[in-house]
Amino acid sequence: MDEFNRPSNQEEPKSLVPDVEPQYETSSESKPPTVKPRRKGGFFSSLFGAVIGGLGVWLLMTNLTGAPKESVGNIGQNIDAKQIERLSVDVTTDMTGIIDKVIDSVVGVTNLQTGRDFWATTETAKEAGTGSGVIYKKQGGKAYIVTNHHVVEGAQELEITFDDGTKTAGKLVGSDMWTDLAVIEIDAKNVKTVAEFGDSDVLKRGETVIAIGNPLGLGFSGSVTAGIVSGKDRSIPIDFDEDGTVDWYADVLQTDAAINPGNSGGALINMAGQLIGINSMKISEATVEGIGLAIPINLAIPIIGHLETTGTVSRPTMGVSLIDLRSIPEQQQRGLLGVPEDVTDGVVITDVIINSPAQDAGVQKYDVIVEMDGEKIEDMVSLRKHLYNAKQVGDTMQMKVYREGKLLEVEMVLRDGNSF
Repeated sequence: MDEFNRPSNQEEPKSLVPDVEPQYETSSESKPPTVKPRRKGGFFSSLFGAVIGGLGVWLLMTNLTGAPKESVGNIGQNIDAKQIERLSVDVTTDMTGIIDKVIDSVVGVTNLQTGRDFWATTETAKEAGTGSGVIYKKQGGKAYIVTNHHVVEGAQELEITFDDGTKTAGKLVGSDMWTDLAVIEIDAKNVKTVAEFGDSDVLKRGETVIAIGNPLGLGFSGSVTAGIVSGKDRSIPIDFDEDGTVDWYADVLQTDAAINPGNSGGALINMAGQLIGINSMKISEATVEGIGLAIPINLAIPIIGHLETTGTVSRPTMGVSLIDLRSIPEQQQRGLLGVPEDVTDGVVITDVIINSPAQDAGVQKYDVIVEMDGEKIEDMVSLRKHLYNAKQVGDTMQMKVYREGKLLEVEMVLRDGNSF
């Protein structure tokens, strides 16, 4: 017990030095120890021995640790900066090599739109948003960038920023809302490399992928995140006009590589350094974490080709206005449309455009489409997917429709919407 906690009524302890010093003799016989009286001057002998012992312990600790320990308050005060050796290690892995190969092909895309500041007298181009893009082609002094439609939507001007900070003007070649893809043309003077297309169809769940882009703007340009392919062939509902009704289902890859605003249009690459997806969106909910989405490159390649050569994507058109059967009250389904009670899914034609493929095929207002080419049609989304993904301009399509309670077959030759 230390002196600060000793009870006040306790006697002071006697000297810790005994009056006699025990000495033991070793013997094969068991004998009681002989006690000898303490010699005169024993205190100084003990003190001398304690000093010698302490010195020995100090020397031993010095040999073990290399130096006596400093008190906490003196740590670092006697260190000579010249004696500190810094080791520089060049860490190179498969991933860093892949990123070095691809990074110069990923650029920032700034959407500039005309606006006026409060104090300005004239309109100027102002930043409306930023995203990412991937240089995929260099030819004839020009280079081409693929990005998202929503990155360039509404832009009056486009500014492209390379990984080293160099900037150049971009020209929108074409854009497609349905696939959320766009192509930009730039001068190839500052282009160092282009991305190599991979094959998204051979991707496996669990395969490592890397996302490169500019999350939250150009301040985080060239950001790299890694993850795995979490899922393939995901269909994500899209509401283009934000009216609460699903207009389209986007076919995407799912990854847990971090994808944030600004990553849109950036590269999703495999461990061979090949472009296998165009980062497009993430599911943003309070209860959701780690669900990023990318457009598979095999789906994107034909769209990119159309946009680069014609500026648009030529899709077959029927020439009708539509509404889902589910949105029609049951009484009108049975009365006005004459649909049987066991038919609950389909698409109702509300108008037929003059000189359209639908009119040529004899389609009428209030016909209810329930099948196309043997595929069940449940709503407008499934109709568009069949029309846009399975058919081309000039193809013949077989339809089954209900008209006044009777199931009819209709044959239609599809044309481009610009032809009528």
